[in-house]
Amino acid sequence: MTESLPQRMYLLGYDTEKNRLDPTSALVRGTLLRAAAVAELVIAGLLADRDGKAARTAAAGLTPGDPFLAQVLEDVPEEKPRRWFALIDRDWHKAENIVRDQLAASGTIRVDKRRAMGIFPVRDVTLAEPQRALREPIRNVVLSGEDPGTVPIEDAVLAMLSYEGDVRTVFTSKENRANRKAVKALAAHVDTALPGLRKAVQYSVAARRSAVSG
Repeated sequence: MTESLPQRMYLLGYDTEKNRLDPTSALVRGTLLRAAAVAELVIAGLLADRDGKAARTAAAGLTPGDPFLAQVLEDVPEEKPRRWFALIDRDWHKAENIVRDQLAASGTIRVDKRRAMGIFPVRDVTLAEPQRALREPIRNVVLSGEDPGTVPIEDAVLAMLSYEGDVRTVFTSKENRANRKAVKALAAHVDTALPGLRKAVQYSVAARRSAVSG
């Protein structure tokens, strides 16, 4: 199976040593998955920036085979561009369940349901097999010292989302601080290829975190 960008983003957040999803980025996981879907639609030529908003292209009549991507595309009405932030933030709370269920259906992960303390529903996620090969190319976008502009845009997007969402399974806080020059170059590359996306992610991440801290 070839995973979609949202599915790859989900798997990047899995801690293979502790066998759990990264708790630091849990609050914004839905935002990151929505953003990954939007990025894939732009890369596929189905969405484009029009006057600072997400707009369908002439090719948008070709519905993606992935149901989650198709749903996100439908959130942009024809002839009515939507703000990038509004598109990424829309139904963010549903994204994780959808992508998790897709990965479970494909056998990439196993999901076991239980009740903590006999009351609260919990889903334990287990990888079918290690995903280290998935993580290293994304880490190398920032840590290799190479120009991020030379890497596939899909990898650059996943690295950017991991950085903006503080996904500790990809980059530690120490690595983020030590590689600010590379992160700046990464941001410039993503902004050129997908204008509006990174800023919208920042706004959505900030909204999730402020809702809790406030």
